[in-house]
Amino acid sequence: MAERSAARELDVAALRRECAPSELGFESTADVDPLDGPLGQPRASEAIEFGLAAETAGYNIFATGPVGTGKRTSLEARLRDYARQRATPGDWVYLHNFTEPRKPITAALPSGQGRELEADMHRFLQDARRELVAAFESETYAQRQHEVAEPFEREQESALAELRAAAQASGIALELTPSGIVTVPLRGGRPMTPPEFGQLPEPVRARYQSSIEQLGPQMQAFLTRMRGRQREARDRLRALEREVALFAVGHLIDELKERHRSSPKLVQWLTEVAENVTENLAQFQPPGQESAGQLPEPLLAAMGGTDSPFGRYEVNVFVTHDSDGGAPVIVESNPTYPNLFGRIEHRGVLGGGLATDHRMLRPGAIHRANGGYLMVPAAEVLAQPLVWLKLKEVLRTGSIRLENPADQYALVPTSTLTPEPIDLDLKVVLVGAPPLYELAYTLDEDVRKLFRVKAEFGLRVPWDEESVRGYSRFLSAQVRAAGLRHFDAGAVARVIEQGARIAEDREWLSTRFVEIAGLAAEASQWAARGKSEIVSAEHVEQAIDQKVRRSNLLEQRLLEMVAEGSLMIDFEGARVGQVNGLSVLSLGDYSFGRPVRITATAGPGRGALLSIERETELSGHIHDKGFLTLSGYLRRQYGAERRIALSATLTFEQSYEHIDGDSAASAELYALLSELASLPLRQDVAVTGSVNQHGELQAIGGVNEKIEGFYRTCKLKQLTGNQGVIVPEANVRNLMLSAEIVQSVRERRFHVWSAHHVDQGIELLTATRAGERGGNDRFPDGTVHALVEARLERFVRAAEQQSPDEDD
Repeated sequence: MAERSAARELDVAALRRECAPSELGFESTADVDPLDGPLGQPRASEAIEFGLAAETAGYNIFATGPVGTGKRTSLEARLRDYARQRATPGDWVYLHNFTEPRKPITAALPSGQGRELEADMHRFLQDARRELVAAFESETYAQRQHEVAEPFEREQESALAELRAAAQASGIALELTPSGIVTVPLRGGRPMTPPEFGQLPEPVRARYQSSIEQLGPQMQAFLTRMRGRQREARDRLRALEREVALFAVGHLIDELKERHRSSPKLVQWLTEVAENVTENLAQFQPPGQESAGQLPEPLLAAMGGTDSPFGRYEVNVFVTHDSDGGAPVIVESNPTYPNLFGRIEHRGVLGGGLATDHRMLRPGAIHRANGGYLMVPAAEVLAQPLVWLKLKEVLRTGSIRLENPADQYALVPTSTLTPEPIDLDLKVVLVGAPPLYELAYTLDEDVRKLFRVKAEFGLRVPWDEESVRGYSRFLSAQVRAAGLRHFDAGAVARVIEQGARIAEDREWLSTRFVEIAGLAAEASQWAARGKSEIVSAEHVEQAIDQKVRRSNLLEQRLLEMVAEGSLMIDFEGARVGQVNGLSVLSLGDYSFGRPVRITATAGPGRGALLSIERETELSGHIHDKGFLTLSGYLRRQYGAERRIALSATLTFEQSYEHIDGDSAASAELYALLSELASLPLRQDVAVTGSVNQHGELQAIGGVNEKIEGFYRTCKLKQLTGNQGVIVPEANVRNLMLSAEIVQSVRERRFHVWSAHHVDQGIELLTATRAGERGGNDRFPDGTVHALVEARLERFVRAAEQQSPDEDD
């Protein structure tokens, strides 16, 4: 069997990919057109395009992706582009319901006509007041009123004269009062006073009383007849008033109907307005001024007030749009219930209660976005059950009813409304993290029905000519949007390199544009502090370094502990069963690598591997999986035909925080093999990498931070020219190391090796061949695996000599 190749020492070209400023084709971002859309993201763009074009109900969009990838910015830009191609939706107004005042009605109008109607009704009230006052003060109205009232007055006078003549013949005088007919006895043609009547003899008084009783039926018949005639006269006068009022305001209403004839519902409402005006003419007359030609200013002001009866004629322009603005795009970052679905406001009334009317209805984001697009953060919506339930109801029914959900829980009774619902034509876009989408999709089946389009944003784009041009245009856009200094080609190139560093892959660039925009702003600030009119690569580098400095206090403290000897790390010599592993600590906004000593001990036993971190519950599931993989490797490598009588313990020395991840599995295996073979491992070489049961090294995360962490620690103690790091071959494409490390490698003061198998690593660490099992089923003498296997065989013999009652 052929021997495996040795670990490969990487040259400087493999440690960092550089972007040449000369290849960008411009001197500064002043020469670059700004980016006006998303960079890359073809998968998400296709999904968004499909969702926006789909007219079937339920094809709303749920956009997912990691934080900082520009989902909201890209979506908003795409929505606005799409919205400009659509017609502007019409206006919605709320009107008083003359039939059921508690149920305001809606009317849809062409775009821009909502405000016109509001102004029209305001002018109508002014014109109607003026026309009505003038009409009812005219001589023509007075003449017609006299013509209606005169016959009744003549008839009443004639009937009353007959009744009085009959009464006078009996010695009785009659007086007509508002409360009825009053009888007064006469003596000598003169009315008697009550005292005088009381002094009359009883027979005389009785005769008078008899005459009054005889007149009773005639008086009652007169009153009944006059009341009927009075009602008839009043009806005729009311009909006259309505006729005059309609003549005065009818042409005003007709003009409004003609102007808004496109809305039959509004035309019908205007007809009801005219009828209501004629039925409530008294409200148009100022108190105590029956014949004023102009209403007083205080009354004119009060007529539009909150409690004014004229409020019923006012228009609540609920939603309006610019006629040439295209479809609306609303981004609601605080989707509370009233912010999304509107609210019904109330006012205080006498007695401490609350009241409202159609003018106090307020729209929400969904109303404003109707006919267009609404974008909201998914986390905030799903965190509010009432909001989520209402949103689903709105999308299912295709209409939205304005209501205050808190009204049913109010301690003080309120007068509320049930406004007529509004038809909905809306595309909703939820924006959230992938785990949130998965959770919602799993737990709520409505997500599958109402948000059928998933637009997934990726973390990276290929490092190619198009993406480089996109990065340049993005920086140009940031410069113009945020008022930054322009970036020269060198600065742009350095930002592009940092984009690859964030992406952790030399073939890709990060789409975490929040970080890129932050880097651009900070670089511009450092350029300003340096009195430079343009941002250079040095300013970008300074921004990167200063951001690290603001966050690396813990890293510096750990380095100091290594220098003090508090953290025991060897950087020279060789030790049996001891290796320098590499871990990454994440502080949220900053991650850094640091070396950690990993040690192993072994002896005869029952084939058990023990991880102290696992036993003390300081390790996570992924670390435990990587550790348990070692048992599979040992069994396959040494125990295929024999049992393994091994008891081994591994631990991370002086590590007291929680450990997760399987990137230390190779280091643990090296320490174990060293212990079993009694071969010392180099302490000036740190290792990282996951391992499978076949001994193959697998890629891990944070490779740049791990290498740089070991380099900084070595530099703190002193670079010897022999120190370095072994990384999995699969991680070579992830290398975007700092310029300082690249220079140190160039000067042979530091080294980086790659290996694809554990044998390559153990050979480098022990300066001993790993060995391949030959045809005799044995490893060559003196090789690492031969020494390990021999030790394991001794463990088997020792275990066989032990009493069954003995422990390992």
